[in-house]
Amino acid sequence: MRKFYPMIAVLFGFAAGGCATETAASIKSTFDSGVAAYDARDYAKAYQIWSSIDDEDVAAMRNVAMMRRQGLGTPKDPKGAEEMFARVLETGLPLPAIVDSEADLAHMLIKGEAGSPDPQRALPFVISAATAGNPIAEYDLAEFYETGELVPKDMTVARRLYAAAASHGMKEAQTRLDQLGPP
Repeated sequence: MRKFYPMIAVLFGFAAGGCATETAASIKSTFDSGVAAYDARDYAKAYQIWSSIDDEDVAAMRNVAMMRRQGLGTPKDPKGAEEMFARVLETGLPLPAIVDSEADLAHMLIKGEAGSPDPQRALPFVISAATAGNPIAEYDLAEFYETGELVPKDMTVARRLYAAAASHGMKEAQTRLDQLGPP
């Protein structure tokens, strides 16, 4: 449903950097070398590079989580991805990487990628990410409102959330709106 774009995260890698052993510039340089490896489709190298700084850089941490989730450059590890997304959220930094991690973690929990589906645990993450305008979260939350799962059934809210996700280019959301027809 959603493609992984590490270049977006590069804008935020510098802001989250900082550690006693490496300077922010060094962390940014390391992060950028991971982006270059990823863009060259050398996923194993990108994973290795970002893993080396994931304790110092929230964007690298998120990229490691995404790669674990998708099995890029490392064996597919949904549970490890879930744990890494949770680490990103624990940083509490107000970065887009946090919002995207909330949406990714919520989607994993809803779909049961790392175990049994747990929509109840996903709900606060999906609400937070949808409120921040993440289209995946808007779509997932719209489904909750459409079905009445964990929230009161409300087709007006569901349509509004599908429309918001569609406005961000999510084709699935536009398809669902078309299937629902006019209110």
